Amino acid sequence: MRARTSLVLTAVLVIAAGSGGEGRAAPRVRRHLQRGTRLVQPADLVYVGAIRLPDRDDGAPVEASFEYAGQAMAYRANGDPGGPADGFPGSLLLSGFDVENRIAEIDIPLPVVSPGKHPEDLPVARLLQPFRDVRGSLFTAFTEIPRVALLWLGSSPVGEKVIAAWGQHFQDDPALVLPSHAWLDPAPLGANLAGAWWVGEQSLYSVNGYLLEIPPAWADAHTGGRRVATGRARDGGWSGRGPALFAIAPWLSGSPPPPGTRLAEVPLLLYSHTRSDPPDPTATRLGGYQEPDEWEGGAWLGTADGRAAVVFVGTKATGALYWYGWVNPAGSDIPCVETEGTGMLGCYRADGSPCPPELVRECAGHTSERGWWSASMEAQVILYDPADLAAVAAGMLAPGATQPYATLAIDDRLFLPEPTVEPAALGPGRQRRYRLGESAYDRERALLYVLERFADAATPVIHVWRVR
Repeated sequence: MRARTSLVLTAVLVIAAGSGGEGRAAPRVRRHLQRGTRLVQPADLVYVGAIRLPDRDDGAPVEASFEYAGQAMAYRANGDPGGPADGFPGSLLLSGFDVENRIAEIDIPLPVVSPGKHPEDLPVARLLQPFRDVRGSLFTAFTEIPRVALLWLGSSPVGEKVIAAWGQHFQDDPALVLPSHAWLDPAPLGANLAGAWWVGEQSLYSVNGYLLEIPPAWADAHTGGRRVATGRARDGGWSGRGPALFAIAPWLSGSPPPPGTRLAEVPLLLYSHTRSDPPDPTATRLGGYQEPDEWEGGAWLGTADGRAAVVFVGTKATGALYWYGWVNPAGSDIPCVETEGTGMLGCYRADGSPCPPELVRECAGHTSERGWWSASMEAQVILYDPADLAAVAAGMLAPGATQPYATLAIDDRLFLPEPTVEPAALGPGRQRRYRLGESAYDRERALLYVLERFADAATPVIHVWRVR
């Protein structure tokens, strides 16, 4: 079955949130249709296959494994210099077990398509550098659902570096309001750690989920040479009601900048934050936004013939209803809403308007895994026009005034086994959460690497697409 695509070809489209809903989707600015900008389209993403991650060594602790991993991944072009000439050179830096999030480096074997979607069919990557705790003393405070991101820069004013970002699910405690970004050497992993730094005055919930490299020419033209794009999309709208993105360049503040430096940032994408009461009619959001949305990775795609796109990968809530509470054992379309305590966040229709009052109730027999749920979820890649982000950087558009020009659904390429670990947290069937983790991009060969979480029991697999 071919992946479904959804292309928006309207010059300007404003989507109202509907009766009782807050705000609206920002205009879908389709200026590229008028000026002929060349964009990567969903049909240009051709599935190549997948790679399996190595098992935990006998006697090794779970912290030195890829179990429960998927937070961070970065492509390193000069990694594995002795590898075979199979068209997949370089290496990948990945975080492991998602508490300490130790970092390891693996080679990239030739990906394989598994018709039956069995991890056993896939080639197994080889460890090039074993797991290391690279946090130093900078990020050890983050232990409650940490957020981690990595980006390898092969050439920069400070040489070969790995940019790292760290945070956690809640950072309201003053002891956890800490700077989020640092850099380190890739060989050996973790050497010369420097930081940590803030991203301007931005919310910590908007900056420490993913990192992607901006093409140098674009950065020189639009962001003052800031080649590192950083952002996050935290569920519940804490990061903004859609993915956020800011351009930074730590080396512009020193080499390295002093700890605690607030790096000057250029906003590229930022929607309105959490709901307000009464609703704010000027608030902006990603079209089709729901509170359970999880955008876990990003990449700045570019091809040799000049096509481009900025993409985010994640698990998109697509149900007719979404709510804060639990999965309802009676069925995926029936909310199970928390109605007591501090978690009274409600139940909503897909357009953002409140659920009928008779649906706003707790249910019997639910699990203890409270959070944001939707009647259905889907793994997606959403594509933004870099020209729209350039207009934001220039002050011609507000950071929430642009929308993706296309969407690619990729569930048909994922393994999506019924979970054998953490089934209550992941959710059943069409309500399955955490489908995707981080992504990485080999610009020279136009290869997009995407982690599917919990595809091999507790371990991710890596899927690969080529931009043709």
